[in-house]
Amino acid sequence: MNGLPEEFLLKMRSLLKDEYKEFVEAYKAPKNSAFRINTLKISSEGFARISPFEIEPIEEIKEGYYYSTEEQPGKHPYHSAGLYYIQEPSAMMPVKALDVQPGEIVLDLCAAPGGKSTQIACALKGEGLLVSNEIISSRASILAENMERFGVKNAIITNESPDRLSKHFNDFFDKVLVDAPCSGEGMFRKEPYACSEWNTDTPVSCAKRQLNILDDAQKMLKSGGKLVYSTCTFSPEENEGVIKQFLQRYTEFDLCDISGLLNLERGRPEWVNGTENLMKCRRIWPHKYRGEGHFAALLKKSGTALENSNYKSMSVVDKKNLELYLGFQQENLLCSLDGNLSLFGDHLYLVSNKVSHLKGVKLIRPGLHLGIFKKNRFEPSHSLAMALRKKDFIRSVSYTSDSKEILKYLRGETLEADIENGWTAVLVDGYPLGWGKVVGGTLKNHYPKGLRINY
Repeated sequence: MNGLPEEFLLKMRSLLKDEYKEFVEAYKAPKNSAFRINTLKISSEGFARISPFEIEPIEEIKEGYYYSTEEQPGKHPYHSAGLYYIQEPSAMMPVKALDVQPGEIVLDLCAAPGGKSTQIACALKGEGLLVSNEIISSRASILAENMERFGVKNAIITNESPDRLSKHFNDFFDKVLVDAPCSGEGMFRKEPYACSEWNTDTPVSCAKRQLNILDDAQKMLKSGGKLVYSTCTFSPEENEGVIKQFLQRYTEFDLCDISGLLNLERGRPEWVNGTENLMKCRRIWPHKYRGEGHFAALLKKSGTALENSNYKSMSVVDKKNLELYLGFQQENLLCSLDGNLSLFGDHLYLVSNKVSHLKGVKLIRPGLHLGIFKKNRFEPSHSLAMALRKKDFIRSVSYTSDSKEILKYLRGETLEADIENGWTAVLVDGYPLGWGKVVGGTLKNHYPKGLRINY
């Protein structure tokens, strides 16, 4: 039925009983499409006023909106400007459950492609620190690209296994998100290829891996800290079953109710011969919610958290390069950035003062990439342009989202610009898209080649 594995259907019929028919009928309906507004750049209300799409608010997520499947927001210049992240609506719930506050130190342990990390970054409001980790290198690069487009300043992006990462960040984080790799049963409607990868043994093997990940995640959480475990599967073995085993293994953790998501379905302890306490878990069902399948559990570690110390800079930028960067800043920017300037090869980064060192950690981004030194000059990065606002640039040119100039810029073409020579921010309706450099009335395009469009 609907391309779903027969063994999966038999399992769900056994679990859901009277609900089974309604559950299966949901797969005949089209998937729900949604995006989440980047409140680091624009408010939800502000975007609603300029939205080129017909949108409908998601009740539980203030920044989330449904859009028609006929729309193509991924091809709009606002997407390139990082004004929103296209995200399945149920996938917005785990970060909501984590209740991140500005100034906290947060780990997203299984972060690619970046939907939940960008959501955490918005909740932090530029304060505190986010460490976004992804074990698979190719996926870590995609994570970095999405974080760059969102203009996140206070993040470190790592490419490590959980066990290696735990050796560097023991008792370090206020909050941890483990959006664990899973059997993906909840995504069968959205991603039909997941059906072909599923078999009856998949949930059991996934549950073993998920517990191993949680073993390392709990080491990195401070006393008094909170951890959200989430999956996009219906499997009891991977959901209530994992939480049951985790609580038996780590008695210093308590399972908490999730404020703000109380209207979602409760956990099913009877499916794993568990206690009533497991009802504090939350489930999303496609026949009861406008989204795909999801599961979340909020865990709190007993004890009182100690404050993290602030640390000095990890490395020293030599006087010559420092003067080159400060010269660029004085000539082109109306702002200065807080943090430690650190050099990694020829690349300059703004690094948080909340970490003492990252030696031995495999890094994708140790902080905000400011730019690169080339032949006695400093060239700003795309990340820097995306992290700033219109008011931060000495020179900028802004075009409307439907203008031919914006399309030319996104294709990598040169533009005419009747302004003084120098580094210039290119904006769409006032929101940065990237850099250009004006020389004699011509704006040379510095939009990254890997991001350029071909339409």
